Amino acid sequence: MSSEPAPAELTPFDVSDAEIDEALAACDGDARATIRALLVGQAYLEREMSQIKADASFGFRRRRHALGD
Repeated sequence: MSSEPAPAELTPFDVSDAEIDEALAACDGDARATIRALLVGQAYLEREMSQIKADASFGFRRRRHALGD
């Protein structure tokens, strides 16, 4: 019997063993390369989110200024 929750019970942060195996397979089974790839991906997403927040903030300030607020 599997201890993993059914697919309907997964939250966005749950990762299945199959997904872990897939990540390892993408790096030819090299755990260090897999961790490196995941960390690079995380850093990329964090940079993208920072840029989106900065752009949204600038747009908000510009819009408020244009309205005379």
